[in-house]
Amino acid sequence: MTAAVAFLVLLAALAAWWLSGQRLMSRPWLATGIVEDTGGLAHMPAAKVGLGVFLAVVGALFSLFLSAYTMRMQLADWSALPVPRILWLTTLLILLASAALVWAVRSARRGEKERALDGLLAATGFGSAFLGGQLIAWDELVGSGYRLADNAANSFFYVLTGLHGAHILGGLVALVAVTVKLWRSPDAAAAQLPVELCALYWHFLGLVWLVLFAVITGWAGDFLAVCRQLLS
Repeated sequence: MTAAVAFLVLLAALAAWWLSGQRLMSRPWLATGIVEDTGGLAHMPAAKVGLGVFLAVVGALFSLFLSAYTMRMQLADWSALPVPRILWLTTLLILLASAALVWAVRSARRGEKERALDGLLAATGFGSAFLGGQLIAWDELVGSGYRLADNAANSFFYVLTGLHGAHILGGLVALVAVTVKLWRSPDAAAAQLPVELCALYWHFLGLVWLVLFAVITGWAGDFLAVCRQLLS
């Protein structure tokens, strides 16, 4: 339960940070003279607002699964499965995908079409490798006898990683579509918003995976236990 609460607090903190950049606390009616339009949530593209709402819903979904995970693992019959080593590699790969998209966004904003394409292609490659690595981890576990219905811990692992993998697959489809759009566009400015949306989506998936990985490896529980000891 504490892991889910921590995840929700982290999401709320990120949402507050994002909203703080939208000048929601500005009070233009108190300003004197000419008021400059500095943008904000009212001027934000509808697609970006819609994506933010969607990610909030997905974040709530994962938090519910994490809550169920942490409560179920307290029972006596819980038997954690070993963490495949390849998950360390896939963690690095999803971080590299996010880094590549940071490069793509910056390049698109500067009007550097070729560099933006390179970033999108790199992100697509890293994302595909991440998904392939997850499938290899599944295959290793099944080959070692850790099947879906054998244990509650097994079931949670496959459900959580499968749910995350399904969103990764959707992100790969979006990346391919945006890459094609940018390739066909005369300049990078025409595809700047789709590139930014893809980057936001993948950064979110990277954050979710880091939380899942911390929970699966037991780091999250150890960290929270240390926090409790420090606060007690």
